[in-house]
Amino acid sequence: MPRPRKLRFVQGRPIVDAFIPNRVPPWGREEVVLSVEGLEAVRLNDYQGMDQETAARMMNVSRQTFGRILAEAREIIADALVMGKVLRIEGGHFDMPPRGRGRHRRGRGGGF
Repeated sequence: MPRPRKLRFVQGRPIVDAFIPNRVPPWGREEVVLSVEGLEAVRLNDYQGMDQETAARMMNVSRQTFGRILAEAREIIADALVMGKVLRIEGGHFDMPPRGRGRHRRGRGGGF
């Protein structure tokens, strides 16, 4: 039996939940799904310029796991951009880190 998956921390919900090309490619509309933690990995590493070790700590995962999440996210994003696919951002296995004594919000699987 595989080990249970740790929840990955994300700092907040995505601002938008999809990117849609302005034209449909000749072969028809296709779509790919980017998990919320994949978006968080891209945000931390590529957008904020954080090194993988620090970003991994923020997401509560090992550096190797962070590297895998980041590589998968980049592959999905590249596929959407190059092939003109709809990019949906949803699902995953994540949690919001606790802030002070506030309530804990969890997300799993489906959308928001």
